Amino acid sequence: MTRAGARALSAARWVGGLRFDRNELSGAFGDFGTDFPLVVGMILAAGLDGASVLIMFGLMDVLTGVVYRCPMPVQPLKAMAVLVITQRLAGNVLFGAGLAIGIAMLVLTLTGSLDRLARVVPKAVVRGIQLGLGLQLALLSLTDYMQADALVGYVLAGIGFAVTVALLGNRRLPPAIFVVGIGVVFALLFRVDLAGLASGVGIGIPRFGTPTVADLATGFLILALPQIPLSLGNSILATRQVTQDLFPDRRISIRKIGLTYSLMNLVSPWFGGIPTCHGSGGIAGHYVFGGRTGGSVVLEGAFYLGIGLFFSAGFGQIVQVFPLPILGVLLLFEALALMVLVRDVSGSRGEFSIVLLVGLLAVGLPYGYVIGLVVGSALSYLTKRGVVGIDDGVDRVTSLRQR
Repeated sequence: MTRAGARALSAARWVGGLRFDRNELSGAFGDFGTDFPLVVGMILAAGLDGASVLIMFGLMDVLTGVVYRCPMPVQPLKAMAVLVITQRLAGNVLFGAGLAIGIAMLVLTLTGSLDRLARVVPKAVVRGIQLGLGLQLALLSLTDYMQADALVGYVLAGIGFAVTVALLGNRRLPPAIFVVGIGVVFALLFRVDLAGLASGVGIGIPRFGTPTVADLATGFLILALPQIPLSLGNSILATRQVTQDLFPDRRISIRKIGLTYSLMNLVSPWFGGIPTCHGSGGIAGHYVFGGRTGGSVVLEGAFYLGIGLFFSAGFGQIVQVFPLPILGVLLLFEALALMVLVRDVSGSRGEFSIVLLVGLLAVGLPYGYVIGLVVGSALSYLTKRGVVGIDDGVDRVTSLRQR
């Protein structure tokens, strides 16, 4: 290829500040282990229209990638998803909850409450929230996902893990493409009914709906209230922190994250879409598997759009194409990428103790994120004022152990 041709090809990979190449494609699967099972679970548990959910989720991904031009993820709201899946709540309540949390987040953003929260919560507490989320994702990966298919699942996960370790950080051969490819080939050979998959091809479009005031009120009480603490800690504070860590030149503000969070949820419910957020784990996942621009998020959105528009009638077969053990490998490395960011506070025993405490509270207690946020912030301020001496406490524990 001539130099002119190479330059033309390179330029063609960039569109509006977004890059589309094998690394962005690999990065597009970096958050797949988190998103896909939750999206599928909510569709099945709440009896949602698959085309509506997938198309709106994909559209939010595409728009977010274009707006941020970095791998800012779109994720299902996790606390809501767990409640919907375990309690099989009706779709109208879910749509009402989406509108409710969109309104609440818009009010918090426009009044400056999110900015004030970001100023008063210490960095060590935000790192603790990241650690807690990373631990939760890792436990989910190692228990529910990798053990899903017994011995076959362990073998698949082992192969995927080995491939990821061998290729992690390789810009010529980014790992997620190969890991997902292994899962797809296995599924097509042994799990998927190809005739059923072909028969499900068709055109799908979102269904317009009108959540009522009752849906909004019920959704707020049942689903939005448990979600808000997690969203404040992870979707807002921790997400902004990870963007500063990985993309320091972008200067993404708390206000912008709050606005896009709220706008997604003020639009999607009218078209049968699930409530969504941003998330620190998603950015880490996109990044560790190769994503560096919003192209990885746009490509992920295009995947969901493609399924929703053309394959939603065969949704049951599409689900089988991506084995859970393979998704577990992606999820595990997303968790590790998120947890390793806490290393910047490891030099201070006091701050690192707060990180560990907040992380353990987040994982181990109901409403652990809000408890960790409050307890960690209070402990940090008391330590700075000399009321509590964490370093002294660590020294005493160390001394006792040595005896």
